[in-house]
Amino acid sequence: MTEAKEFFAENGYYHARSVFSPDELSAMTTDFDCIVDQIQASGAVVDATWDGAAAQKLMGESNTILHTHNVQQFSAVWLRAIQQERFLGLAQKILGENIVLHHTKLFLKPPRTGSPFPMHQDWSYFPTLKDTMIAAIIHVSDATDEMGCLRVYPESHRLGRMLNSDGRTENPELQKYPIENATRVEARAGDVVFFSYCTLHGSMPNRSDLPRKTVLVQMHAGDDRVEPGNFHANEALTLRGRNFHATRESAGQMKVLNTLSYQGGRPKES
Repeated sequence: MTEAKEFFAENGYYHARSVFSPDELSAMTTDFDCIVDQIQASGAVVDATWDGAAAQKLMGESNTILHTHNVQQFSAVWLRAIQQERFLGLAQKILGENIVLHHTKLFLKPPRTGSPFPMHQDWSYFPTLKDTMIAAIIHVSDATDEMGCLRVYPESHRLGRMLNSDGRTENPELQKYPIENATRVEARAGDVVFFSYCTLHGSMPNRSDLPRKTVLVQMHAGDDRVEPGNFHANEALTLRGRNFHATRESAGQMKVLNTLSYQGGRPKES
């Protein structure tokens, strides 16, 4: 696990292999599919395909990606998954002893039509005061290049916060980092890829005959907190150690999704 800390610090991401066992993965897959069925049956808008010129350049004739926040609210299996010992042990090497869950996101890229995400940073969606926010992509299925696996620019986290780097806003600076030249992070089911929210990343469409299934876990250090005025869904659930910014008031607040972050029924986030 020392390797994880050093590699992440140098490159802004780390690929951990076989974090979840076949038995764990079987239960996680079953509940992943049940969550997808549940949100589709609800009639809610679940397509998280991005608008914007950068996304349009990567798309085919028909693209979609199914999405929902906070799988742990749907499934105890997934609550246990984000509390799994090895998973949090790796996160601790990156974040330190205290870990706070911000939110999770389910993504399903359907076969042949799974939507891409252009190169972007995540920081503008849920900025934290100390920039400790990281993502951890739990791979429920394999993710090959043909399936639209994650692509990153190693060491790009050193750029810090780039203005207009959300992937939906025109930005000539991002054109210096074409997705075609980014490092492909192909992964197997059970793997986890951790990356900084300042790391430039994206993914191509799923053009395979198989679905790409992932759950993304956003976490930050316990001595960090989201900047005031941000209304993104925030669980503020302490996974390890302590949350040093928790208050009686914050613990009692209703966690709501900022409806202003939606345009045309689609969430403005990765």
